[in-house]
Amino acid sequence: MKQYETTHLVAGEDLNHHGTLFAARAAAWFVEAAFVAASCTYGKNEIVCLNLQKMSFKRPVQPGTILKFSARVVLTGKTSFIVAVSASDALHGEKAIDGMITFVTVDEQTGKKVEHHLVLDESEDEEEIQQRAEAEKLKNR
Repeated sequence: MKQYETTHLVAGEDLNHHGTLFAARAAAWFVEAAFVAASCTYGKNEIVCLNLQKMSFKRPVQPGTILKFSARVVLTGKTSFIVAVSASDALHGEKAIDGMITFVTVDEQTGKKVEHHLVLDESEDEEEIQQRAEAEKLKNR
């Protein structure tokens, strides 16, 4: 599936008491990046976040870092889909955060689940294949 990217500059107001990126701020950016990928892939913004899975820091993120978030749909169900998200230092490429988020498609008027009819394309990208396998494991838990 197509990958979507967003970027954020880690500034003073984004830091915790250790002087590194505050987890809650990272989570907000993480969910935002996933929402962009989910909404653009679905073609509508009638989606809601069901579950934030496995958001994990790989290393501390220092002030001044430009974080590039990359997200794409990696698994589809009937009314839900899972988006894989990773964040890396845009200048040096070092991975800082990764994880997955499940979204559910909803009816704009009632808020009830609706089928989305999304179908994954074939992928030859090794990272995407691994993300799809990891999403399958999460789904089967």
